[in-house]
This record gives sequence, C-alpha cells and structure tokens, in this order.
Amino acid sequence: MTSVVPNQPHKKAKALKAKSPRPAKALCSECGLCDTYYIHYVKEACAFLNEQIADLEARAHQRSRQLDNENELYFGVHQDMMAARKKQPIDGAQWTGIVSTIACEMLNAGKVEGVVCVQNTPEDRFQPMPIIARTPEEVLAAKVNKPTLSPNLSVLEQIEQSGMKRLLVIGVGCQIQALRAVQDKLGLEKLYVLGTPCVDNVTRAGLQKFLETTSKSPDTVVHYEFMQDFRVHFKHEDGSIEKVPFFGLKTNQLKDVFAPSCMSCFDYVNSLADLVVGYMGAPFGWQWIVVRNDTGQEMLDLVQDQLDTQGVSEKGDRKQAVQQSIPAYDKGVTLPMWAAQLMGVVIERIGPKGLEYARFSIDSHFTRNYLYVKRNYPEKLEDHVPEFAKRIVEQYELPEN
Repeated sequence: MTSVVPNQPHKKAKALKAKSPRPAKALCSECGLCDTYYIHYVKEACAFLNEQIADLEARAHQRSRQLDNENELYFGVHQDMMAARKKQPIDGAQWTGIVSTIACEMLNAGKVEGVVCVQNTPEDRFQPMPIIARTPEEVLAAKVNKPTLSPNLSVLEQIEQSGMKRLLVIGVGCQIQALRAVQDKLGLEKLYVLGTPCVDNVTRAGLQKFLETTSKSPDTVVHYEFMQDFRVHFKHEDGSIEKVPFFGLKTNQLKDVFAPSCMSCFDYVNSLADLVVGYMGAPFGWQWIVVRNDTGQEMLDLVQDQLDTQGVSEKGDRKQAVQQSIPAYDKGVTLPMWAAQLMGVVIERIGPKGLEYARFSIDSHFTRNYLYVKRNYPEKLEDHVPEFAKRIVEQYELPEN
C-alpha cells in the first residue's frame, strides 16, 4: 500500500521536544517516537496515551480478534501458530537465531532496503543502539535481546530522509503500536513488522539492580530470559548457564525495578506485528511463532526450509497457580532458595506447559498490571485496559485495594 508523504511538522515538533517533558510522563516507554518530528502525532500514536489495539488490529490484519475464541483472546489475530528452531543455529544468538535469519533473508531477497533493529553501544552490551541495517552483517551485529527500554523509533526520520521505500521493523508491542499509528506518514510502499513478545523491561539502572540482586555474577551476564521451566536463565561470558527459580527472586527488592510503562502494558504478545517470534508458547528449547497475516507468512516462507517445526501443544491448568501468585507478588513474598528450588521442580513437572504456560504468563502479568493501573492511574483504567485484557483479568479474584 502506497503511503502519503508526511506534511513534516519538523520545526514545531523539535521545539516541543526541546521544551517539554515526554507527553506520557512517567508512563513513557522510551519507544523513540518523541525523539523524532513524528512527536507531532504522539497523542494519537502513543500506546500509553491512546490505547487502540482493536482498531489497529483491524487495519493491520484486515479483521479484529475473536474474543470468544480462547487462542485469539490471548494471542491475538493469527492464521497459524507453531513451534520452531533453526536446523543450524546462529552462533551467539539468544536462541537459535530465527529473528536474525528472517531479517537477513529479507535483505538478501531484496524484499526490503533496510531493517530497523537494535545493536548495542561499544561501551555497554545492554545499552540499546537502534540502527537501520542495510546488510546481513549489520543485522547479525544486533543479535541477542537488550532487556532495557529501547528507542527503536528514533530512526524514523532517517527512513524518510533516505528515500527508502521498503522496510522491515523489528520491535516490541509499544513500539509497534506507535509505528502502526504513523506508518502512513512514512512514505513507504511496503512495511514488514517482525515482533517479539515483551514484558517487564527496565531502565539501564533498573537492569543493573536486577542483575546484582538475582545473579551470582552480574558483571559476566551476556543475556537472560524467564523460561518455561519457571526459572530465569542467565548466560555468562564463559558459556555457562545459571538458573534461578522464579519463586526465589527477591520480589520485595524488585517490585519497583520494572518500568511503569511495562507495569501498565497489556500487549505482551505484540498484537500488531505481522509475524511474532518468541518462546513462551513452545516446548523448552523451541521458539513460538505466530503468523498474524499474509505479510507474516511471506516472511516465514523465506526461512521455512531452514527450520524444524512442530505443532503447538498444551498441558496442565494454570488458574490455581495464577490465583496464588496474585497475593504473593502483591505482598512481595520471597521464599528461601531451598524452598524455591523445590517448588520449581514440582511445578516444572506438574505445571502448565506449551500454550497453557503462555496463558499462565499472560494471566499473571495482566492481573498484576491491572492492579497497578487501578491503584496508580485509576482515571485511566477504563479506557487504557483493552477489552480482551479485561476478560482475562475477570477470571480471577483480585484484592479490593
């Protein structure tokens, strides 16, 4: 679809940037939109000023999610889901490298002229540095997640100035909502959106506190992830993996470490991307792929022969575990490590798996975030929480205050 060239509110927007705080204030997720002259559109585009997932889903996917279908209620509009892993993993990738491979193949096939992705600064492996990659080498230099707030959209001005017409953007939910809201202003002929699920990002200072509070060797952590075995997996420089049970996290010290934007987010699964690659709905060691529309299928087709795939599955019942987690998190309960290890072993054996684990994770975060918004931004509660999230939260008993 050919887009309209923007009317370029450059001077007004740059003055606004220089003089004003972020329009979303404490809820700003630092997506990068306000670092460009597209700040002119922020009141419409920002996920925390104008929740509009349902409308943007219909525009991006040509239909809205079916709220009476449990999989769509939880995982958004999709035409296919699967578990996958690369037959030949990329060395040093966080998982097997599916996201990086898709981006490289999009460039190699000439489908796009650039890829918006995130490298890190030379000084700090966790400090994000958004770029428009034009070569596979630049894409591969961006492998591994940066678990910090990242201004991916700060490069939007470069897109227009470059004359680029076909673009792939890799991003998380809040970034993609803002992108979808302004995409018709970018002068593009074709936009591809490759998303990752996202929850509980932090500032760089918050990340340091999390590492120092949780890992035995915070200075050697290369990357980490909250995994399906109910443990946080830290990979260290020497290749070793350190595993810390969810239930052993020092919740009383970490409750305030996550960004307010993440505590107010209900788009864990990146509803507006064409294709989503994560892990939480897949068996351990595999990645979870959600194809939302034909554009997403087009991207997946480029790498299909490089993947082992299998169908999604589910096992167990999440609801009791979620209900018990609500007051535990609310009160900052932290178990002794021996008890946390034991509980982790038990839940790994009998707890939810596959798509049911994904629902467990979504339920746990949505109930927590609903309470956060209710307590801290009660005036926003009705308009900010999407209908699908309200239906999910209604399954549980929440504290009154």
